[in-house]
Amino acid sequence: MSKKAIHNRRQFLKKGIKSAALAAVIPASIKRKDIQGNDDSSEEKFVYRTLGRTGIKIPIVSMGTGDTNNKNLVQAALDKGIKLFATSQYYGNGNNEKMLGELIRSYDRNSAVVITSGWPGGVNHREGLFTEEAKTEPYIKSCENSLKNLGLDYIDIFLLPFAAKRESVFYEPLLKAMEQIKKQGLAKYIGIATHSWEQEAIDAAVETGIYDVAMVAYNFKKENIGEINKAIENAAKSGVGIIAMKTMAGAFWDKEKTLPINTKASLKWALQNENIHTAVPGITTFDQLAEDIDVMSDLNLTDKEKADLKLAQRKTENGIYCQQCAECIDQCPEFLDIPTLMRSYMYAYGYRNTSNAKATLANAGISSLPCPECDFCKVECTMGFNIKQKIMDIARLNKVPDDFLI
Repeated sequence: MSKKAIHNRRQFLKKGIKSAALAAVIPASIKRKDIQGNDDSSEEKFVYRTLGRTGIKIPIVSMGTGDTNNKNLVQAALDKGIKLFATSQYYGNGNNEKMLGELIRSYDRNSAVVITSGWPGGVNHREGLFTEEAKTEPYIKSCENSLKNLGLDYIDIFLLPFAAKRESVFYEPLLKAMEQIKKQGLAKYIGIATHSWEQEAIDAAVETGIYDVAMVAYNFKKENIGEINKAIENAAKSGVGIIAMKTMAGAFWDKEKTLPINTKASLKWALQNENIHTAVPGITTFDQLAEDIDVMSDLNLTDKEKADLKLAQRKTENGIYCQQCAECIDQCPEFLDIPTLMRSYMYAYGYRNTSNAKATLANAGISSLPCPECDFCKVECTMGFNIKQKIMDIARLNKVPDDFLI
């Protein structure tokens, strides 16, 4: 072999070794499409939509991290190409934010979109309103606490949770806080999150003119889905990014977990609405992660999936998912915050997140069991729930030490 050939071979080997070493230290997520829309080398088939006027291009399947503290699972999602991760200061008293932030800091910052929310203080869940305890400076401080938990320079999207009635979306102290949070650069974009009065909340968010994103409870079991779709369409046309949550509608429709909802079908159903820019299903296992990503390969519902969703739409006293319609509140002689109690029930018996369930239970403002005072329950639930039994089941959680919860 000539000296020239030997030299060229050595140079080729040096370049190859250098390239291999470089590839070894670059996180897989950087090689794939980032939020600026660079080329994707992932083998998975991903469907992308743009999150309203934010201009952020993300897969239609994102990840809610509130039901897991498994950093390896979240890392697997990031490495496979998931871009948006939704957490909250509410989850584990900020520990979920800390877990997510620690992971994100090990990647290029443009590899992920982080969405979180703080605690606004006074919330009247029964009426869908904020109280005078919800003030401007404390909520800005809450955002700063989230930023500290995450350990990041900024939050991509910061939400105002429990925005429901129009008055709550326009509640001046918190509206001012959200404007300041964006102006100060604590968050690039701001939005609202709502579990109830969805149409009213979405319309109000658009009307304020300041919100970039709305995270909305959205699934096939919503009885007012036509009204919600109309509000979502209007918001999307106005440039507001729409993120769907609670797409799994409780995951099961019986407390004993013998009748699982076809969660793949329910996610497909939600994402068939092109005005839903992404969904944030809670993911707790690697199998769930693979299944949710696979949804993007074909959004068409099979005949079996359609049948499964139709079956799960039936009303039953053992159901898990509450519509949050609030029709029950005025019927209850104790004026209990039944929708919040039912949401706690869903977290515990549907999503198996007892920590989140107990935190939500605290928001309902009960410390004892009120239902034994009634000989029979006067509430006629629109979902057919046995309200008294459900309240008795979930209220027991108050007596369980936090150390025993998951």
